[in-house]
Amino acid sequence: MAHPLDPHFEKLTHQLETLINRLEAALPPAPPTTDWSAVAYRWRVQNGHRYLQAIKHVHKVSLDDLQNIDLQKQRLVENTRQFVAGKLANNVLLTGSRGCGKSSLVKAAWNEFRDTGLRLIEVDKAHLTDLPDIVALIADRAENYLVFCDDLSFEEGDYGYQALKTALDGSIAAPSANVLIYATSNRRHLVPEYFSENEQTRHVGDEIHFAEAIEEKIALSERFGLWLSFYGFSQEEYLNAARHWLAQFGQTEWTDAVEHDALNWALGRGARSGRIAWQFARDWAGSH
Repeated sequence: MAHPLDPHFEKLTHQLETLINRLEAALPPAPPTTDWSAVAYRWRVQNGHRYLQAIKHVHKVSLDDLQNIDLQKQRLVENTRQFVAGKLANNVLLTGSRGCGKSSLVKAAWNEFRDTGLRLIEVDKAHLTDLPDIVALIADRAENYLVFCDDLSFEEGDYGYQALKTALDGSIAAPSANVLIYATSNRRHLVPEYFSENEQTRHVGDEIHFAEAIEEKIALSERFGLWLSFYGFSQEEYLNAARHWLAQFGQTEWTDAVEHDALNWALGRGARSGRIAWQFARDWAGSH
């Protein structure tokens, strides 16, 4: 055995220390610890680590800012109120026209109840396979959590499709009482449907038996207990939204010229929605 003062021993020790330092430098950094005092999180996958990243500056959307969707607001607020009160509530799927308030309504409902201990976790579509792990991570926490999946749609073979089904109610484990999933999508059934699949649908007496492929796709959306549908705005609804946002930006004067500009803005975008009204109001208020 080499003596500690042996120069060969010292050389070997130095080489080992150098090797250890290089290995440590090559290893990915440890994931940050979860800040459980935060009110909102984003699920991150980075350097092989999966963790909840606290969001420092949250998007503060008010329910009063959302125009022409009163029924949808009422239903989602009631469902969320039941949830934070410890009562039974449903997972929610918000579907329909783009820009009409689906995502904003989820954020506004959360903002309405965030002071009661309601927390928000945003999960990207690419990370839906981690949903069971996310639910397991927060299942024993005292707070209530909304898991927010925005703009969902799946292509054939997406693994997130099965993970979402499992997280909703398809596992042998009971759904966690402190977790709800709120998801938005432009597709009602989340997965593309093809005309060829309908060819396998058959009639048995007076009953319609859908093809297995169609049944599988409908099964995912049916796992959401509450469906909320959104539609494009009429011209009057669009103008009301534009008028509201102009007032929010300090522009209270509404003239024929402003209305004309608002209509031209929507015409140029090829649609009328709350998002387009908000964008017009920002442009008009900023330029005037």
